[in-house]
Amino acid sequence: MQMDTDVEDLSVVLPSTTTSGLSISLHPLPILNISEHFTRLKLQKNSNSPFTIGALLGTQNGREVEIVNTFELALEGDGQSIDHGFLVQRRDQYKLTFPSIEFIGWYTVAQKPTSRHIELHQEAREFSFSNHGFTGYCSTPLLLLLQPNITLAGSADGNSQNLPFKAYEPSFEIKDNRSRAVFIEASFNVETGEAERIAVDWTAKGGGSGTSLESHLQTQRAAVKMLHDRILILVRYVTDVIAAEAPADHGILRSISALIASLPASENKIFREEFDTEYEDVQLTAFLSSLTKSASILNDLVDKHLVMTTSQERYSGGVGGPPSRRRMMGRQAGGPFGMLSDWR
Repeated sequence: MQMDTDVEDLSVVLPSTTTSGLSISLHPLPILNISEHFTRLKLQKNSNSPFTIGALLGTQNGREVEIVNTFELALEGDGQSIDHGFLVQRRDQYKLTFPSIEFIGWYTVAQKPTSRHIELHQEAREFSFSNHGFTGYCSTPLLLLLQPNITLAGSADGNSQNLPFKAYEPSFEIKDNRSRAVFIEASFNVETGEAERIAVDWTAKGGGSGTSLESHLQTQRAAVKMLHDRILILVRYVTDVIAAEAPADHGILRSISALIASLPASENKIFREEFDTEYEDVQLTAFLSSLTKSASILNDLVDKHLVMTTSQERYSGGVGGPPSRRRMMGRQAGGPFGMLSDWR
């Protein structure tokens, strides 16, 4: 049953010998929007392959197509059908702000086009011919496919080969006197303006508000990851040597042994007891320092209270008697309690 499904899925796309005549330009904003949409749904639904679908906005001049923006499509109650009312409303909102852009296709996430995509395309195509303003310029809605699990091939020319996206142009195949809807793969190039390059660079670097702490933490993380990977290599090698699955290199084993011996014995019982003792001593020293400071503050407060109390007794004609030593010191200093001559 699985084999039949695969054959049917493969037959949805025409062979690579059939090429599309479209010239497609893809801007960075749709790439970011589609990637963010898919990632958000993965986290929200806790699924590796959530149903993701949206509309493509752009311009089309003959065979030249430019994809400049996207928006998500709402679904009906079953979660599989497109809410066309929402599509019309959102399309009209974009038209008010950007009169030049039009609905030119749709996007989804899959490894390859299937019969399900043909059904969705037919639904979108039927909608494009309805009386909602899509007649004439959207007779063939494009399909942009995000392939998150594809293995990318290296490319230095900046074209579509280094992005997990594929564009498809809808077409019809006549076979055995019967026609059916199919897709033709179309190449595309990434078109980036000056403002878009600045925005993408700003997004990649996290903006101008980043601090040196972020850079430091990223460097530390990279260093720790590299150390972790190399430790795993050593552990795997020693495990294979013990299991007689790898030849024993005594030079390497001696180096590993010397490296382990140079590490601090953090799990040694004696080391742990000594460390705890030193830690407690440091904590006790800090506590005594804080206690001494608090006692000094309390002593100053008591002295000020005594000075104020003695001053009030002096000016109010309080109980007589020889002045205290603190009062004598205040008079000798020429304070508010009188001069030294008053005590002679």
